[in-house]
Amino acid sequence: MSNAARPLEGIRVIEMGQLLAGPFTGTILGYFGAEVIKVEPPTGDPVRGWRLLDDNGLAYWWRSLGRNKKSVTLDLKSERGQQLAKELITTADVVVENFRPGMMEKWGIGPDTMKTVNPGLIYARISGYGQDGPYSSKPGYASVTEGFGGFRYINGEEGKPPIRTNISMGDTLSAIHAALGIALAIIQRSKPGGEGQVIDVALYESIFNLMEGIVPEYDGAGAVRGPSGTTVTGIVPTNTYLCDDGKHVVIGGNGDSIYKRLMAVAGRSDLGEHPEMADNAGRVKHQAEIDGALADWCAGHSSKHIISVLEEARVPVGPIYSVEDMVADEHYNARGMFESVEIDGKPLKIPAILPKMQGTPGRTDWAGGDIGSHNDEVLKGILELGDDEMAKLKEEGIIGG
Repeated sequence: MSNAARPLEGIRVIEMGQLLAGPFTGTILGYFGAEVIKVEPPTGDPVRGWRLLDDNGLAYWWRSLGRNKKSVTLDLKSERGQQLAKELITTADVVVENFRPGMMEKWGIGPDTMKTVNPGLIYARISGYGQDGPYSSKPGYASVTEGFGGFRYINGEEGKPPIRTNISMGDTLSAIHAALGIALAIIQRSKPGGEGQVIDVALYESIFNLMEGIVPEYDGAGAVRGPSGTTVTGIVPTNTYLCDDGKHVVIGGNGDSIYKRLMAVAGRSDLGEHPEMADNAGRVKHQAEIDGALADWCAGHSSKHIISVLEEARVPVGPIYSVEDMVADEHYNARGMFESVEIDGKPLKIPAILPKMQGTPGRTDWAGGDIGSHNDEVLKGILELGDDEMAKLKEEGIIGG
């Protein structure tokens, strides 16, 4: 793996918060070179114990999410813990937090307070509904905000309950938006007279940012987009089809010339050359007929055959992959989508972090480690606390690990 300089080297980030939205922001920044100091409660971030655990009782997920982070424990409910957090933030370029709005102010480390001692501080705040507005005080997990942001309404089968994706998409999207905002703020701060600023990321708004044309379509035409099952409203053909080996394939034949090639391969040139189906608007009117023909064709062949003949015809097509398929796939591996970390002498695959940068690529330096594993390095090395003070903090339960 490359040891080239990374774009965020020299940037210190204090990551405060837990679970996913704030921590994944820190993961992205740390992968690209930032020094990320993760402030956890003395008992650790709850995500350390979520889902499947390794032999050490730590979540496999944590090994990925906690990579490249220096773990420091502080009881932020204590006055001394708050003071130490303030001292840490004073040394930082960036703060990332995903607590309920008002908590950082309650602890005396909100952005207005910190700006007086660190005017260059970039302060990224992630919450369910944002820092202001009538809903700002509501609790907002990704599951709820994915509904409020419109995603659940347009997904699933008509007449059935809206589906949830089997990941916390709202959290991950919010983290990506926060990381983008931080990068933009770093650029702005570097300009003459530049200062730090607050970045306000709401989970529901990160979902809303995916909603394509639904607002102008509603305002201009009164159209309310609803669920469309395995298709996409207003684009034909793009669907999932069952093959005779029990596997599904996804076919995207919605370009005009692609559609003709697709239907020729499927043995339905009568539909491919039909003048009423020459463009997307016409195909939308004949969606049932087109999808039915493709479903019949796929049902008579294996997924491998369908993929092979369509790829040869330059028609976008692909399988539905499980994680087992991904790990075994030559393209995933050729693109470096997996990295290996060592846990107690054993290798563990974790995903690479994107985007891929040719000149200054990111990398994993170490896997997510134990609670408070960097207490000495940070509290003694940066804040210059002595051994007696460290012992007292541990005795009082202000630090742990």
